[in-house]
Amino acid sequence: MSVISIAMSTELVPGDVILIPANGMIMPCDAVLTHGTCIVNESMLTGESVPVTKTSLPSSGEEAASSYDMEEHKRHTLFCGTQVIQTRFYAGELVKAVVVRTGFSTEKGQLVRSILYPKPTDFKLYHDAYLFLLCLVGVAGIGFIYTIILSIMNKVPAKTIIIESLDIVTITVPPALPAAMTAGIVYAQRRLKRVGIFCISPQRINMCGQLNLVCFDKTGTLTEDGLDLWGIQRAEDGRFSTPESEVAEESLVNSTFVACMATCHSLTKIEGELSGDPLDLKMFNATGWILEEPTEEETALHNPIMPTVVRPPKHTVPEANQNNPLTQKMIGIVRQFPFSSALQRMSVVVRRLGEKHMDAYLKGAPEVVASLCKQHTVPQSFTETLETYTRQGFRVIALAHRQLESKLSWHKVQSLSRDLIETNMDFLGLIIMQNKIKEETAGVLQELRQANIRTLMVTGDNMLTAISVARDCGMVRSHEKVIIADAVPPKDLHPASITWRYTENPAQTIKDSQEEEEEKVCDRQVALQEQSYHFAVSGRSFAVITEHFPQLIQKLVLRATVCARMAPDQKTQLVEVLQSIDYTVGMCGDGANDCGALKRAHSGISLSELEASVASPFTSSTPNISCVPNLIREGRAALITSFCVFKFMALYSIIQYLSVTLLYSVSTLYLKCIYLFLILTLH
Repeated sequence: MSVISIAMSTELVPGDVILIPANGMIMPCDAVLTHGTCIVNESMLTGESVPVTKTSLPSSGEEAASSYDMEEHKRHTLFCGTQVIQTRFYAGELVKAVVVRTGFSTEKGQLVRSILYPKPTDFKLYHDAYLFLLCLVGVAGIGFIYTIILSIMNKVPAKTIIIESLDIVTITVPPALPAAMTAGIVYAQRRLKRVGIFCISPQRINMCGQLNLVCFDKTGTLTEDGLDLWGIQRAEDGRFSTPESEVAEESLVNSTFVACMATCHSLTKIEGELSGDPLDLKMFNATGWILEEPTEEETALHNPIMPTVVRPPKHTVPEANQNNPLTQKMIGIVRQFPFSSALQRMSVVVRRLGEKHMDAYLKGAPEVVASLCKQHTVPQSFTETLETYTRQGFRVIALAHRQLESKLSWHKVQSLSRDLIETNMDFLGLIIMQNKIKEETAGVLQELRQANIRTLMVTGDNMLTAISVARDCGMVRSHEKVIIADAVPPKDLHPASITWRYTENPAQTIKDSQEEEEEKVCDRQVALQEQSYHFAVSGRSFAVITEHFPQLIQKLVLRATVCARMAPDQKTQLVEVLQSIDYTVGMCGDGANDCGALKRAHSGISLSELEASVASPFTSSTPNISCVPNLIREGRAALITSFCVFKFMALYSIIQYLSVTLLYSVSTLYLKCIYLFLILTLH
């Protein structure tokens, strides 16, 4: 029989089993969820205020057989410092988690440690300042020895020799130099605060003056946070139907497409209000359906877990049957597989009221969803239709459906792996979302270009959507060409290869590069330098080139302007590659999935005022990129001030040193004569 006891969080060690209360808590450690489901606010670590659903570790399948890995099982892990808002549990069972890391070993601990002990940045000004000070110390040493020898020869008292010799050292190496160089930084920090830019690492202000490349996140940084539903395009009998702008029409309410939109999300009710990912929220609200969650009392009355239920609005049901639940087409969400940035999809298992079989719904990146569907259900014009929307800057989400076997029981579904469910799907169609560019974006990018500061977009969105936004905001001008680098990893007997193609004509291939043809690719790049062109690369291609074509990665990023479908760790890798080719890199993001890159860049600017802003040296209260030119201006002003103060202090010390040395080298008689002459002159 297990014994439950209350213990201080400081007493927790890896391997302890903790219980998560129903009303939530702030996690004191990193723990992996073994029983139940939690809704967590991870804004402390990610900067994303959207609640995240954490599920328990799978108990069967290939995933259950593998050993626990923090990165791979992130969606099952509760991180230290994050807030558990709500829990879901079986009756008679408690939500349990196993402690895996405590103290500074946790995600929060590593973040705090990186703030307390940041990775040193190689700033040339400070490096040269140290070398110059060493030279001054050498000169001071020579003067020190020379003064002692000269004073002994003139039979100066020992006390006077010590005082005068040490005075030479303090004059030559100015003790006020660090304080004087900090003065410019302090005033720059005050001016930044007045324009709403806050700094937790003042030494980085000088580095902002040397920025020659700035990376920008797309969603929430260059474009607006919110997405508007532009329309839907359903797929029927292997071809696309006419685009529709209204989803809540009566003819669509009971369709499989709308049922997928109403159920395939991670929304939850917190204090009576729907909360979750903005895209999910916009998609669900467009259907007009109603979401109902079980109360704590209801879950205690049933042996199986009570599902979240969605149902169409009552006005779509005849008045005579509105009180009959069977006519309302209620759908219970039996199991949810949360969205994974690595898999680029999420799915749910649902059951309609009154039906014996269950259904699986899938939502995600169009390319990924299409690869998991039966080929005959995917329209032949899928690629052309997708490119048509993405070229216009729309964000496109694909939906799919599958009817599961009727023999599957409630409890058996809870133990199935997502790979068994997310296969053999029927393609349903596309949801087209519109993401508008912020008003300030184009003007700021134009200002940076005029200052010869290169700009680069790093986003997790679709490639063609990112290129379209880059053209609209002026990052890529209308007359300039964009070349997509599409790399494929080795498969069977075929080696890794890279295909270069223009976006204007996808069928036009520039070069298909094999490992033995890398020199030809370099020649192609040299020839193209006479034209205005930009490279665009996806996260998958970036990983392949980094692994199989390491000598090409630096050449690629020299002309890369759009990096799409980039994972958070790949953003950090990109910043490191840019730094390795002597760029002084700035990173501007909204805090969500950008924390690693914000910390690694020479100057990270967070547009999020949430707790994740502590991961970035600079945080702007203005939610647009207009803060970037202000920061660069103040950085240059502080840098020039530091240079001038350094020159002044150094020159002042040298002049004073030469003067004092000259005075000490004159005999005592001459000194007395000069002293007498000065007194008579003053009188």
